[in-house]
Amino acid sequence: MRQSSPPALVPSAQLSLAQDSLQPAYPVHQLIQDLRNRQAELESQNKVLRYSQAASEAASERFETLFSSVPLALMVVDDHDMVVQSNAMAQRLFQPTERDRPLHFLMPFVSPGCTEQVRQAFREARVDGHCEATEVVFSIGQDGAMSGDLHIARLESASDAIAQYICAVVDQGPLLAERRALQLSASALRQRNEQLRSSESRLEAIINSALDAIICVDKDQYITVFNPTAAVLFQCPPEQALGSLLTRFFPDAGHALALNQISTQAFLGEMTALTASGKRLSVEVSVSFERHPGGETTTVFARDLTSRKRAEVQRSVLEAQLRESQKMQAVGTMAGGIAHDFNNILSAILGNVELAKEDAGPNSPAQVSLHEIDKAGRRARDLVRQILTFSRNEAPRRAPVALAELVFETERLLRVTLPPAVELHLHIDPSTPLVMADAVQVQQAVLNLCTNAIQAHGDQRGVVSIELAGVEPDPRLCDRLSLAPGGYAMLTVLDSGKGMDDDTLLRIFEPFFTTKEVGQGTGLGLAVVHGVMRSHAGAVDVQSAPSLGSRFTLYFPAMEPVTDSDFAALLAVHAPETEPVPAASEQVLGKHVMYVDDDHALVFLVERVLRRRGFRVSGFSDPNKAAAELRANAGAYDLLVTDFNMPGYCGVDLVREAQRIRPDLPVALASGYITAEIEQSAIAEGVKALIHKPNDVEELCATVQRLILDNAAA
Repeated sequence: MRQSSPPALVPSAQLSLAQDSLQPAYPVHQLIQDLRNRQAELESQNKVLRYSQAASEAASERFETLFSSVPLALMVVDDHDMVVQSNAMAQRLFQPTERDRPLHFLMPFVSPGCTEQVRQAFREARVDGHCEATEVVFSIGQDGAMSGDLHIARLESASDAIAQYICAVVDQGPLLAERRALQLSASALRQRNEQLRSSESRLEAIINSALDAIICVDKDQYITVFNPTAAVLFQCPPEQALGSLLTRFFPDAGHALALNQISTQAFLGEMTALTASGKRLSVEVSVSFERHPGGETTTVFARDLTSRKRAEVQRSVLEAQLRESQKMQAVGTMAGGIAHDFNNILSAILGNVELAKEDAGPNSPAQVSLHEIDKAGRRARDLVRQILTFSRNEAPRRAPVALAELVFETERLLRVTLPPAVELHLHIDPSTPLVMADAVQVQQAVLNLCTNAIQAHGDQRGVVSIELAGVEPDPRLCDRLSLAPGGYAMLTVLDSGKGMDDDTLLRIFEPFFTTKEVGQGTGLGLAVVHGVMRSHAGAVDVQSAPSLGSRFTLYFPAMEPVTDSDFAALLAVHAPETEPVPAASEQVLGKHVMYVDDDHALVFLVERVLRRRGFRVSGFSDPNKAAAELRANAGAYDLLVTDFNMPGYCGVDLVREAQRIRPDLPVALASGYITAEIEQSAIAEGVKALIHKPNDVEELCATVQRLILDNAAA
């Protein structure tokens, strides 16, 4: 007997039928139909379940395939950091060799510096469902490291007790390298841009600070660049010049540029340009052509030749002035030579006048004539000294000067040559103060002004006036003439001539500038006047107008008022040093003097003068014979007096020879022009005295007697 099987689980449909059987009678055919419907429904549900199971299995297979074959390191990590599942890419990345640590947990592979960052990412992924940790450093193998981005996504599960996360590690090595390359490229690009901007700034600074005018034009010759120098040169603001045609400033530039575009650079030379107002300019032009994809650019460099031409004219003027200066220097040298020879003539004249006075006696009618000859000779001596001062640039000798006396002396000189049509008037204030000045230079300045005033009338009738007075200029005049406040002696020369215009007034004190015809003036007269006043701390004021004559006013600083005794003391200080002539002594009678000079008349005069005073004299006009006589009879002489400048022989050489032959022989040196250098060299050679020629007879005799007595006492 078969055992009954355990009761099977009754399906819900059967249970429902059983329950229905308990109900009131249910038709069988209806029951069968319901059972068939239920069976069909169950079969449909089974199909759906089988399809869902197949789809799920396919999806799982696809996930497994994707998980294992995706080119990313993928891991499934739970809340305990356990790696539940990892793909082959993750295994190769974190365990490149068998000896390396297995990938059971993720955090041991995270470097200590990134641990907290990764943990925070997991915490955020648990809450938000996903998170990303960038540039995480992972320790790989023994000493390796990898930088990558960790992407975390929480997996959905039925239970949240232990959450699981799918983690993807994206190796940033290539990306970082590319990023660094891009950064380096961007940095290089920024640096290049900075260099370009710096280069553009330097170019702009160079263009704006260039001394030449720089103008850039396009292919149609419209101006695109107009630097500040061009704006100044062409007197046109840049904003008005930009967009204008180049021919606005260079009328001939178009044809010249067309001919020179066969090269990149061209020198066009001197051209005529126009300013914005139409004024002509002489400029030197060079151009540079640049061809680029956007077209052509022509750069014009223009240099103003106005200053150069002015400099060339000035150089020509200076060269002419140099030639005149050299000519004047030659004239001065010649004048110095003539003055030296004239000194000897004056010495003979003045010496013979003294002898003639002695021969004529004090009551002779000839004394008047001899006195006038002596006065004229002394005036000629002062004139010779002035010529020597001019030719050798001797420093001026200042002394208290009464300008009234100089004016009267100048009047006497002018009266001789004054044209009949010109009248000369004097207006002298007796109370005019004294001035400390060089009388010769002041007289020269006054004479130059008066000569110019007379010549300003030409052949026309006119009047020249000389006025002299003491004044105290007002502050405005002192400021204009750069004068110190105080009292001045004012000397004015006025004429009624043709006058001067403003342009001439600006140049009258320039050396060699003259309005006279060639051969009638050197242009030095007023320059000398200006130099004299400047050296005397004074000033010249000029007032003139065409057809209204001219007024020249000289301002000399006045001396402080002095008493008669003070004035005498000043005269004594600034007067030439002369010693009183002692009476002839028996100690010098018969003493032998050697006198050497190349002028025979002067030797003859000195012999006569000294013999009258009781001396024995041997005169020599040849210094070589004098030297030979000293070598032969040096002991026969008590004094040697020699000229400084003799043809082919210097007096210092004769002094040196005399000292070598007889060291105790006193020597005196005579010269018409004794400078500090001559004096120093003469004293160094043992000269006992210096005699200025032409000298007074008494002065010569006194010097000879003093030297002989001093030598005898020694």
